[in-house]
Amino acid sequence: RVAVIGDFAATPRYQGAGSSVVNASRIPTALEAWRSAGFDAVTYAPGFRRDGTADEPLAAEAVAEAANADVVLMYLGLDEISESEGSDRGHLRLADNQVQLIARVREVTERVVVVLSAGAVVEMPWLEDTTAVVHGYLGGQAGAEAMVDILTGAANPSGRLAETYPVALEDTPTHGVFPARGADAEYREGLFVGYRYYATANVPVRFPFGFGLSYTSFSYDDLRVTDAGATFSLTNTGERDGSEVVQMYVARKGDGPAHPAFELKGFTKVHLEPGESTRVKVPFGAITFRRFDTASHAWVVDEAAYELRIGASAEDVRLRGDYHVAGTPAPAADPTLAWYAAAKVKDVSDEEFAALLGQDLPSAGDASRNLGVNDPLLAMHEARSPLARLAARVLRSLLRRSERRGKPDLNLLFMYNMPFRALGKMTMGAVSMPMVHSIVDIVNGHFWRGTTAVVRGFFRARSQTKSMKRDLAASAQSAAADLSRSRR
Repeated sequence: RVAVIGDFAATPRYQGAGSSVVNASRIPTALEAWRSAGFDAVTYAPGFRRDGTADEPLAAEAVAEAANADVVLMYLGLDEISESEGSDRGHLRLADNQVQLIARVREVTERVVVVLSAGAVVEMPWLEDTTAVVHGYLGGQAGAEAMVDILTGAANPSGRLAETYPVALEDTPTHGVFPARGADAEYREGLFVGYRYYATANVPVRFPFGFGLSYTSFSYDDLRVTDAGATFSLTNTGERDGSEVVQMYVARKGDGPAHPAFELKGFTKVHLEPGESTRVKVPFGAITFRRFDTASHAWVVDEAAYELRIGASAEDVRLRGDYHVAGTPAPAADPTLAWYAAAKVKDVSDEEFAALLGQDLPSAGDASRNLGVNDPLLAMHEARSPLARLAARVLRSLLRRSERRGKPDLNLLFMYNMPFRALGKMTMGAVSMPMVHSIVDIVNGHFWRGTTAVVRGFFRARSQTKSMKRDLAASAQSAAADLSRSRR
């Protein structure tokens, strides 16, 4: 008896919003997929409202269905407004009503499998309340049927995480400074993105980069390192066929320019039958040992010693081997960047960041500074012109209204975040660049001067458009005449 719980089982979130949207030819739901697979004893309860609003009758119905089932499949995830082109996520949590439902279901059954629909990582403080978690990401129109194959064992999962799952948002290297709120976005973490940060700064994670489970197991043996790359033996030690994604990480030894504890430099996917073994090669390439030298503005290869790490994830290392690279003498470590070499990038001072950049930071200015064509329209909240500030408030109000409906308005998102210079492109040329500069003049408080210039620019642009149309028509007529003569 299978209890399917969760609104995402009946209304799948199978794709993103924005440029990725396609018209699917068919969209089977999880319920349809389970019943098509021959499972007759399948019950369903929505369990929660998708927008996060608490609904006790829905939750109580789901708990009752769970208590009468042999296994519970909870289809959870992020709704459409949580992830969209044109906006950043404000947190990494599932909605509270979903998290609370997991705990309540766990009280009445021990067999709880969570199936996630989300485009990226989520925090999982509720992980111990589950038997298993499968993150399907945004699986496309056939995702529901593929998930049934995974959960029933008809297919052996071989996916690996292309991102690190942090324990909490606060553990990430950019927490507190991104998304940027001012005129500049500052990447103070530098090289220390993703697993490079967590490994170098020794920050525990929920699931490491490259992690993934399988219905079989693999052993690694006999690593050999040559100038061409690393080779080793891989054996399927389980009872069914499956694929392993083997990964090669390179860890630089000794002193030198600041660098992550290790970096992924190669991987390959290998399919093996039960008991089958094969030799696997992960070759070295032109980028395996290079780094970018900011002093010479070029890619260089330093003479250095490295440890090669072969394994199933960034933390699951099965084999290790040493290799020495012959290259140019490496510069000594910069003592002023000792904080950076240790990946202490969460609370970087202006002085430290300027030292890392090798130049002074741009002035933050003040709230009354003049805006330019490269500033986004949302900067009008701090504009000198009251009309501009009103326009910004209207845009933000319309955005919030679309968020309350649970459906992002992408046109509004683009407008709110786009720079003034994009007005020309967004209006198909009806607004010329001189007119854009005049609009910015209005925003900066010069209403009459800017308005006069906008009107002049409008008539000038219209005249230029007419002239261009005449030139194009004349060119077309000339080309047609030439083609007619050539045919005769």
